[in-house]
Formats: sequence, C-alpha cells, structure tokens
Amino acid sequence: MEPAETIESDSEVLSCDGGGGALGHPRVYLNMEGRGEIDCPYCGRRFVLRQGPARGRDEKAGLPAAPREDPMNR
Repeated sequence: MEPAETIESDSEVLSCDGGGGALGHPRVYLNMEGRGEIDCPYCGRRFVLRQGPARGRDEKAGLPAAPREDPMNR
C-alpha cells in the first residue's frame, strides 16, 4: 500500500495531526530514530528526512531541527 502523502522534514523528531484541521486526527509525535523515514500510524503520511544541511526548523511540525555541534565548543 502506498503512503497517503510524502513530506520531507529537516528533523528526525516531528508531529503529525493529519493536516485536516478538525477533520485530521490527534497530534502524534514521531521519531525516525536514524531510519530516515517514518509513517504516521493514523493517516499513513510518510515523513522522510531531507538530505543536506538542516535548515533550522521543520516547517510542517514547527519543531527545531536537530542541534549541530559547534566546533569551537570542544
């Protein structure tokens, strides 16, 4: 079965509410745990980790991207 929708994310930890406002589903928090993708158990949306440098915030989830190590702070 194909996922309902594929959404790219800058963060491995994100949330999904179905995107339908009142017609969506309860907000769930999802963690890719290094796999690079995860499907929402409610609506089937597939979230995939965007390749390349983090852009600061995940636009869909509104969560901060994973922190980056500061080479000056060792």
